[in-house]
Amino acid sequence: MTTTATPLRIASIGAGGWGTVVARQILADDRATLVALADVSADSRSRAGAALGVPAEMRFEDTERMLDTVDLDAVVVTTPHALHHEHVSLAMDRGLHVYCEKPFTTSVADARDLLDRAETRGPVTMVGFQRHHEQPYLAARERIHEATPRLVTAEITQDWYENFHDTWRANPDLSGGGQLYDTGSHLVDIVLWFTDSPPTSASAEMVFADDAERVDVHALLTIRFENGAVANLTVSGDTAAVREHVHVWTDDGATYIDGRGWHERTLHEVDAENTTTTPMLDDEGSRGKIEAFVDAVADGTEPPVTARHGYYVTAVLEAAYESARDGGRRVRIDGDD
Repeated sequence: MTTTATPLRIASIGAGGWGTVVARQILADDRATLVALADVSADSRSRAGAALGVPAEMRFEDTERMLDTVDLDAVVVTTPHALHHEHVSLAMDRGLHVYCEKPFTTSVADARDLLDRAETRGPVTMVGFQRHHEQPYLAARERIHEATPRLVTAEITQDWYENFHDTWRANPDLSGGGQLYDTGSHLVDIVLWFTDSPPTSASAEMVFADDAERVDVHALLTIRFENGAVANLTVSGDTAAVREHVHVWTDDGATYIDGRGWHERTLHEVDAENTTTTPMLDDEGSRGKIEAFVDAVADGTEPPVTARHGYYVTAVLEAAYESARDGGRRVRIDGDD
C-alpha cells in the first residue's frame, strides 16, 4: 500500500460474533468502508457477510488470498488471541494499517516482534483496549497524573466461565489462557496506563478450571513498577455479576473509578483530608474503537493504544501465569528496549 483511499478501505480478518460487532463500527463511520472479510468458518462468513452487506465474492476462507487480491488500506484483526501474531504480521507485510483486538499476542516473543515492526514502519498499529479512549478513564488518568501513583487496587468480575467454557475463549491453544487473558487483560492494561511506569515484576496465584492449569477462572496478581508503585489486582470469571473498580493512591489522595455492567462508571476523588468528591462526567470525549483507529489513520497521529501498550500487557500476563504455576514466585518482566 502506497496511498490511503477515502473512505478508508478496511477488511475484517475474523468474522465471528465479536468480529461482527467491531465491523459494525466500520459501517457506522462515513470515513471508512468494509470491503471484504476472511474467516475459516463458512458459517461465520455467511452470517457476517449477510449481516454486514459484504458480497459473497468478497468473503474469503484464505486470509492471504484476500490480502493479495483486494485493494485495501487497513485491516481489523478479531480472530482468537493465539492467531493475532500471524494475522497482524500478514497485514504488516503488505504495508496496511492494523487494528488488532486485545490481547496483542499470547507470547512475549510475538509481542516483541510486532512491537519492533510497528515502531519502524509508517502505517498505524492499534490494539483494542478501549478504555484509553473512553471519557471516564481519560478523566481519571488526567487526575492521577497530577501526582505520582503509589498504590493501585483493582478488580473485575463476571460470569465468564459459565458463558464461555465451551467456546474458543476457554481453549488455551486459541485463547492463551482463561479469564485473565480475556477480560482480565483489560484490567491489566488500565492499571499499566494509569501507573504510566514500566512494570518490573509480577507474582500471581490462580484457581484453574483444568488439571493442566491452563484455564484460569480466578487470579490474584501483584505488579511492581519501575517508579516504586505497586498494584494488586483481582480477576474473577466465576462470579454472578459484572463489577469493576480501579483505585489509585498518590501522595495527595486517591482517584477511584467504579462501575457495574460494561458501561456505567463513576469517578470519585479523595483528598488528603479524606474528603470525597464525585465529579460530573459525560461521554462527550469518548470514542469507539474504530472511530479512534480511523482518527489516527486520517490525522497521521499516534493511536490511543499503541503496540507498546500491547507488549507490556502481554509481558505482565505471561509473567503472571509463570508465577502461578511456580508457587507464586515473583517473575521479572523485561523492558521493551
